[in-house]
Amino acid sequence: MSSQEPGPPASLDDVKGWFPKVDQLLFTWFLERQDQLGETGDLVELGSYLGKSAILMGRHMRDGETFTVCDLFDSEASDDSNQEEMARSYSSLTRKAFEANYRAFHDRLPQIIQGPTSLILDHVQPETCRFVHVDASHLYEHVHGDIQAAHVMLPAGGVIVCDDYRSEHTPGVSAAVWESVTVDGLRPICITPQKLYGTWGDIGPIQNDLLNWLEKQEDVWHEIQQVAGRQLVRVKQKPANRPQKDDQVRKLKARLAKAEEQLAQAEDRLAGTRQELGSVRNSVSFKVGRKATALPRALRGKRKP
Repeated sequence: MSSQEPGPPASLDDVKGWFPKVDQLLFTWFLERQDQLGETGDLVELGSYLGKSAILMGRHMRDGETFTVCDLFDSEASDDSNQEEMARSYSSLTRKAFEANYRAFHDRLPQIIQGPTSLILDHVQPETCRFVHVDASHLYEHVHGDIQAAHVMLPAGGVIVCDDYRSEHTPGVSAAVWESVTVDGLRPICITPQKLYGTWGDIGPIQNDLLNWLEKQEDVWHEIQQVAGRQLVRVKQKPANRPQKDDQVRKLKARLAKAEEQLAQAEDRLAGTRQELGSVRNSVSFKVGRKATALPRALRGKRKP
């Protein structure tokens, strides 16, 4: 390894990619819940970039299960629009980089399909998966196909996660995701600023368990909204700089209290000075002195010009 080449990542934070902390927490919660309930099935990721989310998903693969990732990596796209997107947004993406990152955390690579995500159903059987992450192309036609493929791969209670469902630069993703909700029966469980989590099964038990878990999280904010007659949980990370802001507020309050104390002391000194002045004015010597000075003024007032 040359001195200019970076070493292998030591933690997930060292891996480049768009995978916010709140989504790392939710991926872990959904996958651990499936494990606790004994739900079996394979894992699939459509679009892996440099492996950040794949690394986390791989931690939850059990014996007898298969983890499949599908990505173009450094291959040519099948159409001009997708090739343009790859050149613009993913020029640094290579299979070699993905494998190096993944091997830094796992002994064995997942099953890798290097090609368009339209090939996924040639490698994964229907209703054999429990968790599918859709994070490949941002073009409507491709995302629509990816979600349809996920519907085929997942049984009724399986979980799909759709990335970039609301970003301003990915309207094709938004159109495909919400079309699946309104037309194809996808039921959103929760949303974060970057991802939508859903299922084609019953969302009630999942949402109840999720809300119970969220109530205990100090660094995660959530609320419940009603969307098209269904309950939807909105989740996001609390600001990381909140303790710093609280510390600043405490410091400002301390400075204000000190200033108020100094003002009170100044007012006490002023009151003491006024009291001393009043005592002087009421003293015999002060009154005699005033009369003594008043006599010359009176005499001067009687002088003729």
